[in-house]
Amino acid sequence: MNLASMQTYDLTLDKFLTHAAKWHPYTDLVTAGDAPDASSDRIGYAALETRCRAVSGLLSRRSVKPGDRVATLAWNTRAHVEAWYGVMGMGAVCHTLNPRLTAEHLAAMVTQSEARIVIVDADLLPLARQVAEEAPGIRQILVINTPEAERGSGAGGAAVESLETLLAEGAGDPVAWGNFPETALSGLCFTSGTTGAPKGVAYTHRSSYLHTLRALQADVMAITALDAVLAVVPMFHANAWGLPFAAPAVGAKLVLPGRRSDGASLARLIREENVTIAVGVPTVWLGLMDYLDETGLQIPSLKRIIVGGAPMPPALMQRLEQGLGAIVQTSWGMTELSPLGVIMPPGAPVRSPEFSGRPAIGMDLLLTDAGGNPLPQQRGAEGHLKVRGPSVVERYLGQDQPAANADGWFPTGDLARIDEEGHLIITGRAKDLIKSGGEWINPAEIEAIISALPEVSLAAVIGQPHPKWGERPHLIVELRGEQQIDDDTLLAPLEGKVANWWIPDTVIRLSSMPLAATGKIDKQKLRADFGVLQAD
Repeated sequence: MNLASMQTYDLTLDKFLTHAAKWHPYTDLVTAGDAPDASSDRIGYAALETRCRAVSGLLSRRSVKPGDRVATLAWNTRAHVEAWYGVMGMGAVCHTLNPRLTAEHLAAMVTQSEARIVIVDADLLPLARQVAEEAPGIRQILVINTPEAERGSGAGGAAVESLETLLAEGAGDPVAWGNFPETALSGLCFTSGTTGAPKGVAYTHRSSYLHTLRALQADVMAITALDAVLAVVPMFHANAWGLPFAAPAVGAKLVLPGRRSDGASLARLIREENVTIAVGVPTVWLGLMDYLDETGLQIPSLKRIIVGGAPMPPALMQRLEQGLGAIVQTSWGMTELSPLGVIMPPGAPVRSPEFSGRPAIGMDLLLTDAGGNPLPQQRGAEGHLKVRGPSVVERYLGQDQPAANADGWFPTGDLARIDEEGHLIITGRAKDLIKSGGEWINPAEIEAIISALPEVSLAAVIGQPHPKWGERPHLIVELRGEQQIDDDTLLAPLEGKVANWWIPDTVIRLSSMPLAATGKIDKQKLRADFGVLQAD
């Protein structure tokens, strides 16, 4: 007697776009025009799938096989999405490169991934040529978002060709999508390197598929077919938080800003496309609010803003919710988590920047002491945060030792608390702690208090060498607009909220805070310029 069974249905990412093409064929993917007065590019999901399959055919003609790595160096555009699905759909691995990094760093990453082809935005072609000079494994550079039928030799022997011209010449035989196991690699992204050397995180189809299902839950991103989702978070940063998978999975309109993320461009895009959900790091929304305050422009369609990647300044959260009437959802995650870890539900009765959110099914949290031993009390106590789940890294690219322990717990490097309701509160980075007189100072607590001041746009605290105490805290701020504030007034809110010896000895004002490629404050640069450069 044969036992009953269910169908084998591998969880591969191509199924999201195939579903959208069949059931939401005319829902648009929109890319902002490259100039302020340029019209947006738009394409329905059915036509998008056809083009993505053509990219797969072109890559197959170029001898790309399942498991091969294909790099992209591009902004958030339709052509980049076509490259994504064209690469992943055929079983190859999409290695997204961050164009805000140096050619030397990018070449090292490409050398490690062994990508032979780089798909590059037209305006980033000079950078791609520099990368090819230092990474001889690159044999072909395919240029997107250009009308020119560009052909020629590139640096390092890499041929340069226009992808659009090649597609017009014919893609050849169609390539079957999803003809590989769900455990196959789909994407590769390197960590930002703000706290150490960048490390490669390789995603599988299964891990990103499950991450997408988790993100779509009602207590997470809650995206539906009625939404228009603006993905300002870059596609080269942790899969744009999974939005190019999540939007077509439910038939939502996906809106991409191209390479322009200034306040004026985003406001225009939100108004024109009736964006309901916007996603990006806090610094992006600071620029948007400054523009709206200056012009008096309204964006009534916007209902929710999802932020992550860096701490949310309390003053900015208040400006967004009061000025726009939109709900701000704070979140926390990492490249190693695909990247979503926790998020505040959209209907949460209490929203505060200190709360990162709660984990949804598929993500588990554990607090330990410095030695890795679980804290006996997991609620209300501060500990070292570890996570595990089907979308959490097990091993970094090219490393022999696993990144997680035998029980699957991955150390995030964050210090955190979990309140009685299960909300995660990130209290600092273990590497950011300042040791003064043998005692620890947590910069994150100071930064949260200073960032709440209406005069302050961004704040960071780093350690400076001190002959007696070892290190002393040093406050660095970027003030908002033309605001002025003296040192005593700036530091006064710390009194009574932190220990007196935690109060920074010095204050420095910067006209522009250095930001890492992902939009976070670049503490490595601040330490190099003003403090102590910590070793990895």
